[in-house]
Amino acid sequence: MTMRPHAPHLSELRRRTSIKWRAYPDDVVPMFVAEMDFELAPVVADAMIDQIRASDVGYSGGAGAVGEAFAGFAQRRWAWDVAPTDIRLTTDVSVVIVEALRVAISPGDRVIITPPVYPPFFELIPEAGGQVCEVPLRCDEDRTWSLDLDGIGRELAAGARAVLLCHPHNPLGLIHPADDLVALAELAATHGAMVISDEIHAPLVHPGREFTPFLATGDIARQVGIAAHSASKGFNIAGAKCALMIAASDTTRATLDRQPEEVGVRTSIIGRAGTAAGFAKGDDWLDATLEVLVGNLDLLSGWLEAELPEVTLHRPAASYLAWLDFRATGLGDDPAAAILEKGRVALHSGPAFGRAGTGFARLNVGCSPELLRAGLAGIQRAVR
Repeated sequence: MTMRPHAPHLSELRRRTSIKWRAYPDDVVPMFVAEMDFELAPVVADAMIDQIRASDVGYSGGAGAVGEAFAGFAQRRWAWDVAPTDIRLTTDVSVVIVEALRVAISPGDRVIITPPVYPPFFELIPEAGGQVCEVPLRCDEDRTWSLDLDGIGRELAAGARAVLLCHPHNPLGLIHPADDLVALAELAATHGAMVISDEIHAPLVHPGREFTPFLATGDIARQVGIAAHSASKGFNIAGAKCALMIAASDTTRATLDRQPEEVGVRTSIIGRAGTAAGFAKGDDWLDATLEVLVGNLDLLSGWLEAELPEVTLHRPAASYLAWLDFRATGLGDDPAAAILEKGRVALHSGPAFGRAGTGFARLNVGCSPELLRAGLAGIQRAVR
């Protein structure tokens, strides 16, 4: 019998010390940062506790069991054949991005991002020595979002040296179609550029949706691409500090070989244990969690339709993040600010995701239905 993921009572959650529960006063419902409220999968918690009880908390020194565990997970979930030896570890996906870019570009090179997109992307590129080059997603009249491949091609032709891809895309929960990924790989290869694919939300692809990892699209992608993966979102262990960087060609392996040894040594051995356990033995817990998240998105969608039809939900195909269009509400360019002030609910500010986020906000449904309803009531107070 599968254990349904449990979110503790609000009074217990408020005793947690993560940023989600310490950034705002206790009268605010926190629904901003990408962190779930559910208790850890028992197999993950047990693995990390066992690591500590064994007094085995030294330097990690390699991928350990993560290579085989992730290879199995990738095959089961996405039919992707990954060689365990192609997996290297570091602390988190942001570090994967920075350290991959450091060895893939030269100082001052332009790196393409596709707003609205994960806000740290705007900072990670300068940290790696590059310059941000924005090619916003296309949004058609039917509210369908997609990569602007023509725009990306123009910027690559003009000298951009890398593309920082978000797949599934945060904040939209958008899964880029395989054909678009193939076209992106071909563009990068034509112009001698690299693609760094942040796939941190891939374990959270919703039932019935198909996800194709960038490196699984063919030889061209493997020649130009480096993928970033982690158990941090799917198994809710962001603070455990373990992420995967995957290179699947001689070219990209040689690129990563230029990184300092310290990039890998900084990985948490405790996070490594939890990561291996999640990918190897956490499927049942993850599937049950996805059922709860989809149920919460159903709740959100139905509630908006009935109570706040002027707010439009972009329904994600992956993740527990909901991208909400408040432009018809009169709450201004940054509706999250008004909702925090008037409704005492903390959402993630839309403009932080780039100019394309003006009038939007991101809401986290990785919580109990009861807490979600409390947050929605606060949003309603602010709008009305």
